[in-house]
Amino acid sequence: MGKKEKKINDLSALGGFVFSTNDDFELESDEVVETLAPKDQKLEAVFSNKGRGGKTVTIIRGFIGSEEDLKALAKLLKTKCGVGGSVKEEEIIIQGNYRDKIMEILKKEGYNVKRVGG
Repeated sequence: MGKKEKKINDLSALGGFVFSTNDDFELESDEVVETLAPKDQKLEAVFSNKGRGGKTVTIIRGFIGSEEDLKALAKLLKTKCGVGGSVKEEEIIIQGNYRDKIMEILKKEGYNVKRVGG
């Protein structure tokens, strides 16, 4: 009951993946993400405690722009709330239930933000 192994004759059989053993290899991307103006952003403020061992967090999602601008916005929110947080998978995660305060801060900065969930 042995499996018959498929032979790879060219790189297209890999499905577009490139494998490298070079430690210094960096994938070059020409794609530049343009950050929308705050008034054009449609952000969502979500309160959550699922999957975090009962710890509560406020999640801001829907930001369209560069990673640097997202991190700068996260830093502003963390500083104004006086709490920790992080940026993961294009979402800002702020420790604690600060949804109302964050929404107020974002509105003062000119962002469109809506409350999602309970």
